[in-house]
Amino acid sequence: MLHSIAPRLKTIRDKVEAGERLSFEDGVALYQNSAPLNDVGALANIVRERVNGNAGYFNINTHLNATNICVYRCTFCAFRSDLRDERGYVMSDEQIIARGQEAIDNGCTELHIVGGLHHQLKYDWYVHLVRILHTAFPHLHLKAWTGVEINWFEFLTKKSVREILEDLIDAGLGSMPGGGAEIFHPEVRNQICEHKSDASKWIEIHRTAHQLGLKTNCTMLYGHVERDFHRIDHLCRLRELQDETGGFQTFIPLAFHPDNTGLSHIKKPSALMDLRTMAISRLMLDNIPHIKAYWIMLGIGTAQTALSYGADDIDGTVRHELIYHDAGATTPELLTVEQIKRLIAEAGREPIERDTLYRRIERDHANPAAWRVGEQIAVGV
Repeated sequence: MLHSIAPRLKTIRDKVEAGERLSFEDGVALYQNSAPLNDVGALANIVRERVNGNAGYFNINTHLNATNICVYRCTFCAFRSDLRDERGYVMSDEQIIARGQEAIDNGCTELHIVGGLHHQLKYDWYVHLVRILHTAFPHLHLKAWTGVEINWFEFLTKKSVREILEDLIDAGLGSMPGGGAEIFHPEVRNQICEHKSDASKWIEIHRTAHQLGLKTNCTMLYGHVERDFHRIDHLCRLRELQDETGGFQTFIPLAFHPDNTGLSHIKKPSALMDLRTMAISRLMLDNIPHIKAYWIMLGIGTAQTALSYGADDIDGTVRHELIYHDAGATTPELLTVEQIKRLIAEAGREPIERDTLYRRIERDHANPAAWRVGEQIAVGV
């Protein structure tokens, strides 16, 4: 089998070294076991260092999942709860403001806000949440509501995507996370999240956000029922939208965690699959500046290694993450800044704190909770 991949790998290597775009067929070939993982990782590292040099980015952030009650029953989700389930909750305004204050007290520059689609909460509740946080903490960046949540707001209000995003921007929205993308291909999407917004709607929402000047992230949930070509199809669709808008700033490959889900019989992806997917993502997404190794899902050791397999970012302190821990993630519930800096340095990279929009953060050493935004970080894309 090795002889059949060798010519293709040489062709891919030539393209990477020349800065040329890889094809769909190239991406599928890189998923073959006969394409040695270390070779694929080395190619990804060429691109990683071309785009981001030796930087290892992180931020100081807190998660806010204001409700886990959700009208959808996605097969892969362990976070959601029914309305009458004893696990179900909805945070009060006081609890939401307290979470924002905790973020400020701990020097956070970002609040990452996602949650369930609560069928008894009105659209105004979701807008109000953003507004009260922005009013109370105007310097805290609010990264809120996935494309799936925006699509739910369409259903609730019959407003257009543009009108909804304009409401949220007016309330204080700073950017959007990339969740809800899962796998775009309908063969997979119909199995794991049948009633959730489809690929075309997710793409429409992010296109509109980019047109309004919002930066967004993008994701792919892998390691469940999808196949190699489904992943490459997903990456190619993201790359196509980025060609059009330039609005994606970070791609995060999300390793599926099966515990407590409807797919608990599936074995979670191995570290080798995690690293291969990270590397292929960097190679295929030639127009997205940053690739994130989300340590919550990957584990600290794999996240460190990923910094040599295409990733340049490992996320941040991640206070109060619930979604992936509910699905069986055994990583710590919080890392300190010093721990993050050390694990990046151990991987041979330079730790650089950034804000959500990839501007360098400068700290007051006498008061680490005090910070200011420095220069925009330059990348090679």
